Amino acid sequence: MIGVIDTDGECAEWAFPAEPGAVRTARQAVRGTLTSWGLDSVGDITVLLVSELVTNSLRYASGPIGVRLVRRNQASESATGGAALLVEVSDPIPDPPRARVAEPDDEGGRGLHLVAVSARRWGTRHGKSGKTVWFELALPGE
Repeated sequence: MIGVIDTDGECAEWAFPAEPGAVRTARQAVRGTLTSWGLDSVGDITVLLVSELVTNSLRYASGPIGVRLVRRNQASESATGGAALLVEVSDPIPDPPRARVAEPDDEGGRGLHLVAVSARRWGTRHGKSGKTVWFELALPGE
């Protein structure tokens, strides 16, 4: 079961247990929120990147995995200007993720590369307990 932390206004947050169904549930929650915000145009890429990051967290974390969406409408709110969607995935593991070059036959190792080539900006930061991997997508037409 997920716990919805906040879905007021232009921010939505969830905490998912570190269980196999977390990835699917996170995808559904993110897709539903983006649809309700009228942001279907970035739905597929957002859901793909959230899936990759939640999968990475699930692989290593035993505690809850947090997902947060923030819709930034004004240029002044986004460091690069223009409307943006900020997505954050947090877990209790303090170690930052490591990007690696995946071989053609590898089944994994492409998640951070997908984030890096798809997002306008991305990064990691340490929290009080664990880390957050975040990315920002431009919102077309806003």
